[in-house]
Amino acid sequence: MEHATNNPALQDAVAWLLDGDVAIQYQTRRDLSGTDRPDLRARIASEGWGKRTLDHRNPDGSWGLEFYRPKWTSSHYTLLDLKALAIAPDHPPIRDSIATIVAEFKAKDGGIGCSRGAVRSDVCVNGMFLNYASYFGTPEAALRSIVDFLLDEHMGDGGFNCRSNGSGAHHSSLHSTLSVLEGILEYANAGHTYRLAELQDATTRSRDFILLHRLFRSDRTGEVIDKRFLTLSYPPRWYYNILRALDYFRHAQALFDPRMQDAIDALLARRRKDGLWPRQAAHPGQVFFVMEPSRRPSRWNTLMALRVLKAFGV
Repeated sequence: MEHATNNPALQDAVAWLLDGDVAIQYQTRRDLSGTDRPDLRARIASEGWGKRTLDHRNPDGSWGLEFYRPKWTSSHYTLLDLKALAIAPDHPPIRDSIATIVAEFKAKDGGIGCSRGAVRSDVCVNGMFLNYASYFGTPEAALRSIVDFLLDEHMGDGGFNCRSNGSGAHHSSLHSTLSVLEGILEYANAGHTYRLAELQDATTRSRDFILLHRLFRSDRTGEVIDKRFLTLSYPPRWYYNILRALDYFRHAQALFDPRMQDAIDALLARRRKDGLWPRQAAHPGQVFFVMEPSRRPSRWNTLMALRVLKAFGV
């Protein structure tokens, strides 16, 4: 990607990003300019979207009504949002909240259950939990049974499906596969080593599963699997979309694969005339506050799109 100073449209987009929430400012400087600004990161917890989210924390350390209730104000999705904001990972109250979840919501199968005393846990939820728990410094010992659970649910076609340990599944799901990949990446980045070689093998096979589908197409017909995969929604929650997938590959420092090109072309086609990307839709559910209105320019989607294009030399 041409440097912002040599590209007026890109320069304008970056300036617009730097006029946004401090979480956007920090990630723009880190990911687009290559400048680490710990002073900006430190402010995420004390102002803007980060502070507003933390202010909704209940006295017992939870958010919403319980770990997974309601969507999207539960502890689970709030912690996922806080991780996406790039709030400092050593935040003590957040670490305490996650420790409570580990202590109180382990299911009998070793994963994190959606309710206390659950017998069966959910693959998607555990992929997401591994993602933010690893990021916020949860000790490896607390994550081992979750790793065991996820590896037990790895499917023969290379990916994952949240129905594999419930109603049954014969084919992996892009939703579930990406959630688990994000979790494995943060687990590895945290320096954990328990069953890491098996997780890395699962990563290779899961990436191949996504790439086989060119990120959003049927591997048999080439048709679009689900038009929602092409919708730029933020926050994505548990839903898969091409921008979230491309941003995962960027974050994982994966090399460009020609099978990504269809998704990159679709992303470029969604760029507005002003050089920004919209927030096309919101997933229905309760929220503490709206970060960005739908069908308007989105700093989140613009930031993610620009760092994807930079990473893959577009």
